Amino acid sequence: MLEARFPRIPGDMGNARTWPFPVLYKVVSGASPDRVVRRKAEGLLPDFLAAAEELVRLGADGITTNCGFLSLYQKQLAAHVGVPVATSSLMQVPMVQATLPPGQKVGILTISGASMTAAHLEAAGVAPGTPVMGTEGGREFSRAIIENEDRMDVAAAEADILEYGAKLAASDPAIGAIVLECTNMVPYAAALRAHVGLPVFDIYSFASWFHAGLSPRDFGHPASAPAEWRERGRSGN
Repeated sequence: MLEARFPRIPGDMGNARTWPFPVLYKVVSGASPDRVVRRKAEGLLPDFLAAAEELVRLGADGITTNCGFLSLYQKQLAAHVGVPVATSSLMQVPMVQATLPPGQKVGILTISGASMTAAHLEAAGVAPGTPVMGTEGGREFSRAIIENEDRMDVAAAEADILEYGAKLAASDPAIGAIVLECTNMVPYAAALRAHVGLPVFDIYSFASWFHAGLSPRDFGHPASAPAEWRERGRSGN
C-alpha cells in the first residue's frame, strides 16, 4: 500500500470491505502517490520487497499492490517472495486483448498519462501502441489522489472518470474494452461501463481472478470428500 490519506471509499482497493475474501495490508513508508506515480517509485524497491516479505510471513499466499505504476517492480517482487505476485491492473491488458474480436483493441485509462511510460507498459506485458488516456486534465480525481488530499468530491471524481473514459473510447473506434490502471478508479467502473457501453476491467476484476487461483471455490460434497481441517502451507496443501 502507498502511504496515503485520501478517502478509501467502498470499491477502493484500500477499503477491506471491497473484497469478498480476507486481505492483509502493509503500508510502505515514504511511498507517496506523487513519488510512485510521477517519480517512478524511485528508491523504494527495497521497501516494497520488505513489505511483501512481511505479508508472506503473516500468511499471504499472493501479493498485489495498490498502484498500477508499480508494474515496474513486478519481476523483482515475484523473484523475492516466492508466492504469486500481481502488481498492476495493467497486467490483464494482454488477457483482455485476447478476448476481443479481430480488429479491436484495449484502451487504458490512467491517473497520469504524462507519467505512464513505455517501461511501465512493457513491464506489464502491454503491447506497444496501446491507446492510453490520462485523467489529469480533470478537476478532481487525479489531483486529489496524487496530491494526497484528505478530502475528495466523489461526484466530481466520477465525472472526471466518465469524461476521460469517453474521450479514450472516442479517440480510436477500434477500442473494444477499457482497462483502468489506477486502483482508485474501481468505484467508478460500473458508471463508466454504462456511460461508454464497453467492458471495463480494473484491479478488482484482476485481483478477483488472481485470488480465484490462490483459493479455488470448494463446492462441497460430493465433489469434495469430508477432510480434517489443517493450516494451509506454502505449497497449498
